[in-house]
Amino acid sequence: MRYRIREIAAQAGLSAATVDRVLHERGGVRESTVREVERAIADLDRQRDQLVVAGRTFLIDLVVQAPPRFSAAVRAALEAELPAMRPAVVRARFHLLASPAVGDLLAVLGRLSRTGSHGVILKAPNVPAVVAAADGLGLPVVTLVTDLPGSRRVAYVGVDNRAAGATAAYLVESWLGGRSSDVLVVRGHGSYRGEDERAAGFRAETRRRLFEVVDEEDRPSAVHAATASVLAVRHSIRAVYSMYAGAGGTAAVLDAFREAGRTYDVFVAHDLDADNTPLLRAGHLSAVLHHDLRQDLRAACQAILQAHRALPGHPSPTPSAIQVITPHNTPPVNF
Repeated sequence: MRYRIREIAAQAGLSAATVDRVLHERGGVRESTVREVERAIADLDRQRDQLVVAGRTFLIDLVVQAPPRFSAAVRAALEAELPAMRPAVVRARFHLLASPAVGDLLAVLGRLSRTGSHGVILKAPNVPAVVAAADGLGLPVVTLVTDLPGSRRVAYVGVDNRAAGATAAYLVESWLGGRSSDVLVVRGHGSYRGEDERAAGFRAETRRRLFEVVDEEDRPSAVHAATASVLAVRHSIRAVYSMYAGAGGTAAVLDAFREAGRTYDVFVAHDLDADNTPLLRAGHLSAVLHHDLRQDLRAACQAILQAHRALPGHPSPTPSAIQVITPHNTPPVNF
């Protein structure tokens, strides 16, 4: 017996004698009373799971290779969620890399297994060296926003990126209707699985011609120049899908359209952030595809605790809901 009879009785609000009769199947009790005892034992099991983590401290490393604006948003989301991990105490260390160099990322990963980490939340490009480094840590790794599907990571958290791209295509097609238009697709540099999947999902749901602009330098001026070059020769572009989170990238595309004296019928972007939110509210964007970073970070922390058997269940992929935000349902956001 996992619990004393009086513990179960107190949890169920029944007498010890009644609980004793149920546990020893002596009869004379209603079926509803049996279910109350069963529920009480299940409640005690869940509370025991919480006692397992009470007082334990877990150290989690957040490793993000991304533009500073996105890295800062991820850090803020994790810091906001850490108190909700109680009764466990979860502390975080932050490794936020603005440099796109894979070598810098590998250097960070190479140190983590020697620093007492309990797990890693990782946003990184899907390249063989990174996959090998993540697998070599010997730690639970949870991929964030963009996946490393060939690795031994314990879970992926974030949106279903292929579905996000397909959703963007659905919105673009709905707004364009039967009008003839090609589409400008804007993305970041590097081999990020998330952007590759967004692009694949978008292509699968449209037959329109796509012209791609890649932010090779993580600079708005580079996005502006590349967009201007495409617009100068592709007069049929009247729709834009921006699938990445480069700081100032959306505004750079809008500036290039304005300077070329061009208009567009639909512009879909990703992430309700400090750049995109005012542009959406002003009507410069048609819609923003958004997901809750705090929910992602909460799920990532829980997956690492599950990997250590500090929480019940097993780590598993946790796709976030894709929210379609328009100028008419933009929530209040503090940046």
